[in-house]
Amino acid sequence: MERYGIAAVMPIKLENERLPGKNTMLLGGKPLLQYELESLLQIREIEKIYVFCSQKEIVDYLPDGVCFLRRPEYLDLPQSNFNQIFDEFMHQVDADIYVYAHATAPFVKVETMRACIEAVLGEEYDSAFCATKIQDFLWKGNKPLNFKADNIPRSQDIEPIYRETSGVYVFKKEVFEKSYRRIGEKPFIKEVSYREAIDINVREDFELAEKLL
Repeated sequence: MERYGIAAVMPIKLENERLPGKNTMLLGGKPLLQYELESLLQIREIEKIYVFCSQKEIVDYLPDGVCFLRRPEYLDLPQSNFNQIFDEFMHQVDADIYVYAHATAPFVKVETMRACIEAVLGEEYDSAFCATKIQDFLWKGNKPLNFKADNIPRSQDIEPIYRETSGVYVFKKEVFEKSYRRIGEKPFIKEVSYREAIDINVREDFELAEKLL
């Protein structure tokens, strides 16, 4: 087993249900997965970057400096989730801190990734993730969720709620070992812009990313 201080992993499935082949689709003339991989390569604190995929043909799409690591084919099944994928990866690559990145978030900035890593390197936080701030009038069922209907505040005075995005997750090894999850009890929430929060899952998402590019 290889051992690192900080290791990054991007899980890749070549055939997706909602948008088949999305991870290697050309966005601005470049395969989608290369955007976030190239950003990860700019962060010197990361000692090793892996693409975790069941099919070796993914190697043709990887930038120099990114390693291919084969994963079992059963992890390509629609019901496979983060816990199963990462548990398998962690049994092959040992690290103090893991950076879990998604190919479908091409606009996450290097500065955002670095801020998440630096937060977890300190002692205050055990994990970090990206999120967008929601400060609107929200309802659940037929009741206000974050305000009182008989005393409506200004929207800027509403307590914000944060929506998790899929851009990048950074967490200490013990977070997953102890709780079997990627966000611990003391997370750093990195607020990101609308552009950074883009997550490509369906054709409309891809078309939006093309226009933003």
